[in-house]
Amino acid sequence: MIRFGLALQTFTPYPQEPDVASITRYARRAEELGFHSLWAWDHLLLGSKRPFPFLESLTTLAGLAAVTERVELGTGILVLPLRDPVVLAKVTSTLDVMSGGRLILGVAGGWYRREFEAVGVPYDQRGVTFERNLEILARFWTEPSVSGRDGQRSFTDAVMLPKPVQQPRPRVLIGGYVDRVLRRAATLGDGWLAYFYTAASFRESWAKVRRHAEEAGRDPDTLDNLSQVVVCVDDTAEGADRRARAFMDRYFDTPGWSEATQDHAVRGTPEQCAEQLAEHVDAGVRHLCLIPCEYEPEQVDALASDVLPKVVAGLPAGAG
Repeated sequence: MIRFGLALQTFTPYPQEPDVASITRYARRAEELGFHSLWAWDHLLLGSKRPFPFLESLTTLAGLAAVTERVELGTGILVLPLRDPVVLAKVTSTLDVMSGGRLILGVAGGWYRREFEAVGVPYDQRGVTFERNLEILARFWTEPSVSGRDGQRSFTDAVMLPKPVQQPRPRVLIGGYVDRVLRRAATLGDGWLAYFYTAASFRESWAKVRRHAEEAGRDPDTLDNLSQVVVCVDDTAEGADRRARAFMDRYFDTPGWSEATQDHAVRGTPEQCAEQLAEHVDAGVRHLCLIPCEYEPEQVDALASDVLPKVVAGLPAGAG
């Protein structure tokens, strides 16, 4: 079954700053319209000459947990090596309890060196730190008590309560591009989180994730995925393309060495957007996080009323 989520405007280009009241209205409206999930971006620091004011992701989701009832709340993605894993276990367990079991934790290794320097985490060890933090996080989520040692950390019958509502733990999606990260997604978490992939690129990388799972003795059909895509609905394809590219130029960068590209954006008339989103579903996407152009409420309404019903109507029976 395909699920549709929305990205939250938790960061903005300077001098604009995120507006909490607008985010709250947007989240409530998303739930009213039947979207399945809301996703918060995550950085502690981003940019210097071109700074991006950023709301902290988990704090934002905690606030939205209090004003929504059904919609899932995800991080897309949280930079795991920057967070103390014991503190993170407490914060995420609390958030899962507060939301009634609605947390999805998207995590990745990170790329912005200045963040790592600011919190004292060696940038060149972020991969090792990621895997260690994920293991500690999972232990505190699931084990009655934790004992052991990790560097300067020492655990002696350490008990953390309450546990998350979701059992055995909240779902963890691992984001990234390169092959070793795709292998982590297949073996260490519950699936993969992609960013700005075309349908064709997603299909190719998702096949790699599934292959890594099979090689590790894991059933690939148990894995989930989420793909983050920009969407711009307009009266014409030309107008939608112009608006989408201006939006992405202001907000987003795509690594030149990755499969992510600004050409991924879904844009055009409602019929054209529905056709393009259907290509992503056909490529194997199970959960689409839509990034509406400029986060405009009109875009959200158009997606809900004019685009997504067409996508669902075109799916095979039982897939919508």
